[in-house]
Amino acid sequence: MNIKQLEAFVRIVKNKSFSQTAKELYLTQPTVSSYISSLEEDLGVQLFTRTTKEVHTTSEGEQIYLYAKDIVNLSNKIRNAFKEEPKDDINEIVISSSSIPGQYLLPGMLANFSKRFPNTEFRIHETDSKGAVTDVAEHRADIGFCGTIIPKTACTFLPFYEDELILVTPNTPYYQKMKESNDLAFLSKADFVMREQGSGTKQEALKILQQNGLKIEDMKVVARFGNTGAVMLSVKEGVGVAVVSKLAARAEIKNGDVLAFPLQEGGYFRKIYMVSNSNYPLSKRAKSFIQMIQNHVDKRKII
Repeated sequence: MNIKQLEAFVRIVKNKSFSQTAKELYLTQPTVSSYISSLEEDLGVQLFTRTTKEVHTTSEGEQIYLYAKDIVNLSNKIRNAFKEEPKDDINEIVISSSSIPGQYLLPGMLANFSKRFPNTEFRIHETDSKGAVTDVAEHRADIGFCGTIIPKTACTFLPFYEDELILVTPNTPYYQKMKESNDLAFLSKADFVMREQGSGTKQEALKILQQNGLKIEDMKVVARFGNTGAVMLSVKEGVGVAVVSKLAARAEIKNGDVLAFPLQEGGYFRKIYMVSNSNYPLSKRAKSFIQMIQNHVDKRKII
């Protein structure tokens, strides 16, 4: 394993192209392919899968990507240590996020950050809360966003947003009548649509349902999904009821596709967290992104 192989690997991950990487490194494509083949042989894993249009990183490739990027960054710093205008780190931030912050909060934050640092490239991996925290803990992501705290060594959690969870039901005469009575007693007989095991929304949903007197073992769960969009569509189609983020249900509520019930008087709120790992060095750009979130929290307490 050598620095040229790692540099080629890092660039291919970003470019999704062997030919583009060869051009950037002023090498022939066969030379770049040889670098990757040698690296795969040394590591004993396959790093990429290829289609006719694109190159995709394997799960093993994703696992070593940030380590490789750190080595390339350090190599660049050594090379440029005595130059008048040293290059900065690679201006890329790898983020792993659960679905709610990933779909409804991150786009605005990335837009604001890009105005200040226009050359930043973000790589976003959407997963559940458990996956986001694990990615940060195992250095597959620089920063994570999640809807619940999952303790991991060296990981710190900064709350930056308060997200209201609500109950959504199909918009049928039966649930219209339940909404008029403002009573959640019907939940004991309801069919539930849930997120998957690692979802922060699911964990928080189970907490509030227990507070409403519903025993977990007595719940009738008819479907589980890996994303909130599928949950909302199932509720809209009458499959069952669900506890979801109000952010995710705004359009369906406005259109009258579903009915919304508060989970307690004044609303039930959970915190959305930014996750970082103190055991791994971050690029200046990633540190600036974390500082932007920190400054916002300091000024406004919590969004």
